[in-house]
Amino acid sequence: MRISKVYTRTGDSGKTRLAGGQEVWKDSLRVEAYGTVDELNSVIGLARVFNGHEKQTGNAVTRLERSLCWIQNKLFDLGGILATAPGEAFENMPTVTAEHVQHLENLIDEWQKDLEPLKEFILPGGGKVSGFLHQARTTCRRAERLCVTLAREEQVDEQLVKFLNRLSDALFVLARWVAKTQDEPEYMWERE
Repeated sequence: MRISKVYTRTGDSGKTRLAGGQEVWKDSLRVEAYGTVDELNSVIGLARVFNGHEKQTGNAVTRLERSLCWIQNKLFDLGGILATAPGEAFENMPTVTAEHVQHLENLIDEWQKDLEPLKEFILPGGGKVSGFLHQARTTCRRAERLCVTLAREEQVDEQLVKFLNRLSDALFVLARWVAKTQDEPEYMWERE
């Protein structure tokens, strides 16, 4: 795909086109869903930037980079699927499958091996990378909620919702894993 011009002026009236040509309002539920997936991808991109600036180097930083890169690419696929009009399919169209959901589960299991069991709720925060991963988790939950709502109105592949559900779990565990491997604090919820 080659983009020769960034602005087209076709969206000036408040409408956009889905892949397949269907014209929809920019505030439609489908556009909200794939826009939120794009926002999530951006937050994960920030986590990657800060991970690349970590003073520590080695296996943990490399492992995190590899995982976040894979996640970003799958989110781009997921967003492209959501941006496609229901019932449309194209040659070489990206997919999000049960195998991708399983891959997330495998990553969660691997990261959790290094963590102590939780005894209390964790407040979002910690260091820069783990803080962005916590923010990504909450954005992921919003994307998931939007996809669930969209799926009640239009055709949405169930694997997309499953992937987002598992991804939010993965981002939580990964935020904890990063805090541990980068020796960052975890803020525990304090009961009054």
